[in-house]
Amino acid sequence: MSVTDDRELRSASLKLAAQFALIIVGLFVALGIVVYSVVAAGQAEAARRALADASMVDSVHDAPRDLLVTVVTPQGRQSSPDMPDGLPDEHAIDQVMRTGTPVSGSVEADGERYLTVTDVRNGKVVQVAYGLGEQQEELNRLVLALVVTGAIATLAAGGVGLVLARRSIRPLADALALQRRFVADAGHELRTPLTLLSTRAQLLRRHVVAQSSGTDDELRSGLDEIVDDSRALTEIVQDLLAVADPRQTAESEGVDLGELAATVARSAEGRAAERGISIAVRSDPEAAVTGAPVSLRRMIVALVDNALDHAAGDVRLTVSATRDHVVLTVEDDGPGFSSGVEDRAFERFATARDAQAGADRARHYGLGLALVAEVVSRHHGTVGAANRDAGGAIVTVRLPRRR
Repeated sequence: MSVTDDRELRSASLKLAAQFALIIVGLFVALGIVVYSVVAAGQAEAARRALADASMVDSVHDAPRDLLVTVVTPQGRQSSPDMPDGLPDEHAIDQVMRTGTPVSGSVEADGERYLTVTDVRNGKVVQVAYGLGEQQEELNRLVLALVVTGAIATLAAGGVGLVLARRSIRPLADALALQRRFVADAGHELRTPLTLLSTRAQLLRRHVVAQSSGTDDELRSGLDEIVDDSRALTEIVQDLLAVADPRQTAESEGVDLGELAATVARSAEGRAAERGISIAVRSDPEAAVTGAPVSLRRMIVALVDNALDHAAGDVRLTVSATRDHVVLTVEDDGPGFSSGVEDRAFERFATARDAQAGADRARHYGLGLALVAEVVSRHHGTVGAANRDAGGAIVTVRLPRRR
């Protein structure tokens, strides 16, 4: 594994470990909220029960230790010792004295919150206060414990996640590295003979041109096609290497899709003539897109090959330009797509029964249309297949227009 591959492995492992740790944090936050809510609700219920249990208290001497009591009688007022500033709640006492109706509420005294109940008992106005300071301290300790535990669990989860991620990704990384080495080696081995082929074809063409006085025009044209095809093969190999390794990106430039379609059609005329099929190209001017010329050429070649495989006698390429898109359509007059195949024609090795009744042979679409879909996707376009009303198939490619 190369240094770059190892760096990518570490980066992917760290990302997975971070995601795992974030999941643990989310779970702890949710758990902490539930625990805090349950404990707080329990404390609130305990405070209400404590006040309810003090409903019969009408003397400061009878009050439990955690309750503060104030008793108002016509003879005077008595309060529990160490009564904090802010207690008793004079407003509640005055209201009960006027109306005789019990009053419940809360009061802030010396920075602590108290629950209060004021009522008339045995002719006395009694106010009982229950401090919530200890409950708040317990909640604070609970929050601290949850935070510390969550931090420890997050660090542990991150470490465990990192180890597990590296162990899980390592086989995939090794397989990817092996694939990249194979592609690089295959590309190197292919480029060498292709370069030699191109060189020899060019030398042969020069020799033929030098002997132009007695050379057949058809032979010279064939040599020109061999030179062009060898150059195209070299470019295709380079494009395949770029596609196989996502770290490489092909150079993008402005490409006139109409001119490219015409070039591909000319190169396919020989094969079409052997089968008695005619190829026609119609293009709007300035039908340019931004992309890799080799990839776009491969796309059109695959579409033309598919049309030639199924056409009866006619293949038409149309390139039209709209404000935002360039649309390429490739039509043939063959049997068209079988029912239901239009949706999966761009899958690798898609197969369907022939549309003609009684036919028992399978109709294969191989890799051609699947490669078309991949090229279109890399160029941020869309592709679709359908049957023509007049019979035959039509494949439509829509690509963003070059600005």
